[in-house]
Amino acid sequence: MHAKDILIDGFGRIREEVHAALDGLGPDELHRRPAPDANSAAWLVWHLTRVQDDHLADAFGLEQVWLSQGWDKRLDLGLPRHDTGYGHSPAEVAKVRVDSADLLTGYHDAVHEQTLGALRGLTAKDLERVVDERWDPPVTLGVRLVSVLSDDLQHVGQAAYLRGLIQSAAA
Repeated sequence: MHAKDILIDGFGRIREEVHAALDGLGPDELHRRPAPDANSAAWLVWHLTRVQDDHLADAFGLEQVWLSQGWDKRLDLGLPRHDTGYGHSPAEVAKVRVDSADLLTGYHDAVHEQTLGALRGLTAKDLERVVDERWDPPVTLGVRLVSVLSDDLQHVGQAAYLRGLIQSAAA
């Protein structure tokens, strides 16, 4: 198995978990926050998808799906166009509202397709390429990909936990 195959599998698992975390949730459930300063499932999935979109587009020299496919307009969140959610205040988290989980999974699926396209052409040598010199040591493509996988898995796990809280409270 090649490294790219492992990465493709990892991002595929994130996609599966995003769909599982949001499946069947209505607008009220998508936006429910267990505490005033907590994140909603909608925000968590939007954020993890924005990070994947932003970071991988930058690393592979691609345009962000958020902008190129008009997801910024479809979701119309009232946030700056390049916002990824880092450091959001509770008021900013509250702006991430959608009428349907389908919008979030649709955006995630579009980002996933771009991610797969970028990963399919990956070579082992590509993973050594420096993509961010602002850090010491500089960040390679391989490190960036694992970092995004880790961040995405943490956030989708939080969304799945929220789903469980919501479902158990409704039972």
